[in-house]
Amino acid sequence: MDLHPQLKAGGFSKNKALFWGLTTSQLTEEALKREEGVLADQGPLVVTTGKYTGRSAEDKFIVRDATTEKKIWWEQNKSFSPAQFEQLRKKVIAHLENKDIFVQDCFVGADPKHQYSVRVLNETAWHNIFVRNMFFRQPSGFIHKSAPKFTLLHAPSFKADPKTDGTRSETFIILNFTTGTVLIGGTAYAGEVKKAVFTLLNFCYPDEGIFPMHSSINVGKENDTALFFGLSGTGKTTLSADPDRVLIGDDEHGWGPTGTFNFEGGCYAKVINLSSKTEPEIYATTQRFGTILENVVLDPNTRTLDLNSNKITENTRGSYPINFIPNASSTGIAGHPKHIVMLTADAFGVLPPVSQLTTEQAMYHFISGYTAKVAGTEIGIKEPKATFSTCFGAPFMPRPSSVYAHLLGQRMKTHHSSAWLINTGWIGGSYGVGSRISLPYTRAILKAIFLGQLNDAPTETDPFFNLKIPKQCPNIPDAILNPRSSWKDKNAYDTKAKELAKQFVENFKKFNFEELAKHGPYSK
Repeated sequence: MDLHPQLKAGGFSKNKALFWGLTTSQLTEEALKREEGVLADQGPLVVTTGKYTGRSAEDKFIVRDATTEKKIWWEQNKSFSPAQFEQLRKKVIAHLENKDIFVQDCFVGADPKHQYSVRVLNETAWHNIFVRNMFFRQPSGFIHKSAPKFTLLHAPSFKADPKTDGTRSETFIILNFTTGTVLIGGTAYAGEVKKAVFTLLNFCYPDEGIFPMHSSINVGKENDTALFFGLSGTGKTTLSADPDRVLIGDDEHGWGPTGTFNFEGGCYAKVINLSSKTEPEIYATTQRFGTILENVVLDPNTRTLDLNSNKITENTRGSYPINFIPNASSTGIAGHPKHIVMLTADAFGVLPPVSQLTTEQAMYHFISGYTAKVAGTEIGIKEPKATFSTCFGAPFMPRPSSVYAHLLGQRMKTHHSSAWLINTGWIGGSYGVGSRISLPYTRAILKAIFLGQLNDAPTETDPFFNLKIPKQCPNIPDAILNPRSSWKDKNAYDTKAKELAKQFVENFKKFNFEELAKHGPYSK
């Protein structure tokens, strides 16, 4: 087979078999032929990712050179030398040259003025479907006319040698911002592809005046745009898929001078314990052809899915085009956010279900990026553990937090956005004692925010977290709005609240934001 000129220019000297721009149907046929997965009842392709069922954060590196030296937050990112990168790139290419290669040329960024071309080379067909699902796809057989802005070489079966390649382990995710090239090997977890591109955008967009965000966005009938920040497990995807509002996107967006826009053309949702009753729109995507389900258990005979099983992992995932959601936007573009919602799943049970934030408080909580992990989610976790991820996405934000925080503050002040902190975690006690706040309650709180019903509601100030808590909210019992009142043991609440407030304060000390610190919890 003749080598494509653009591949030759990228360092390839040969290729075994090249599949460029295949459709989802064609790729599904190839995946089944290669036994990469199986079709479940109703048509989704079910695959397993082997050893890695989540991201390998410790194996992610950024090439340190003249482009990145002064722009990367090196205290939070691992460096990789240009020479080591080039050496490993040649090895990955040599590996791919002996494989069937699946190529997709696509775009990221729904706003045409801020759109980047992307090329992904996969050694498996199912990962190529994932690329088609997640990014803005082009017609069958589409090839970029010139070298794309970003190129990802994805080789899950290639294992690095840490001694000679400079990696931490056999697994690696290495980003070269100067060349726009990403190397991924040693892991089949598809989320690495998605988040690598997100990291590239988070580096590039601030120079264009775009605020990149790990967020979901939806829009109401009055064109009121709502922006949701939140870490995994806080409800970002679930709450943005509201049947009464238009979904712009569930995970990655930019906020520029003219409004907001989605980075992606698809969604990558957690599907563990997914229910047709509480999350009908997302559940429906698991029952149709074109969706990829990662590490979901199914009956080998009937091919019926068991979405409640965590036999393989708690982090089961579904990848699907955004138009699988009935009320998804056809443009991926929206206005400036009227409402900013910061989600946290507080397993300590001490944060209120809803509180209103000033711009400075919003910046504080954005920088903090708090949620909590609960027992069973990771090896060794036996009780709730506070987790702080800067900008609600530290692994994907390569620049210092101040870059993103200042963009948030500027945008909020310019467009008069209101901000809210919503706890989707526990009330009435910590994890194991209290209960998780019900999804209908959280949806009712959001509805009240969108309708402006909490803007003038009477409030009280929480003595530990310096938060303004509404005393009343339609369709929500008054007793649960103040978290202390929902605890039987008030002294136990005070102890837990002090404990978490202290962790907020200690975490914030590593940032050079003394002026913002007074807008956070009180340390007592």
